[in-house]
Amino acid sequence: MNIPNALTMLRICLIPVLVLVFYLPFRNHLLVAAVIFAVAAITDWLDGYLARRLGQTSAFGAFLDPVADKLMVSVALVLLVERHDTILFTLAACVIIGREIVISALREWMAELGERTSVAVSYIGKVKTAFQMVAITGLLAVDPSRDGNWLTALLFVVLYIAAALTLWSMFVYLKAAWIVIRERDKTF
Repeated sequence: MNIPNALTMLRICLIPVLVLVFYLPFRNHLLVAAVIFAVAAITDWLDGYLARRLGQTSAFGAFLDPVADKLMVSVALVLLVERHDTILFTLAACVIIGREIVISALREWMAELGERTSVAVSYIGKVKTAFQMVAITGLLAVDPSRDGNWLTALLFVVLYIAAALTLWSMFVYLKAAWIVIRERDKTF
């Protein structure tokens, strides 16, 4: 166990804490839930940075880090869909979660073909993640029944932009994979 892997494990351990805090009826529980999610989002960046900086990359970390990210985002979106039960919000959440499943399967399959680097994280994927983390953190913090509607509306827009970037990045990954697949099919 090294520092980056410990941060990844912390992110996974924060998931049930996030759910519990989200539902417990104490003062500022939504703000505390947002802080928990923000801490998890920061550890997502920090564990990768430290793994490279300290030379502590590992096969376990390469496996667990994306799993922790997808679990945290998916659980947070499910919590938010309950609170913001509109078709547009639900579709955005489904797009984000669905893309994560598709890209995870694609990366696994490309790794089996020895072509994992052809579906490495792209710049658009990083931008998508930033929009997603900001939107989810903000939406966890605001209570639409008490907080100003302008803030919730702005955060919805940020989440919808994240969903659009999610689709765009998915197509970038699929296009890269398609090139590899076509080349392999020509050889058989």
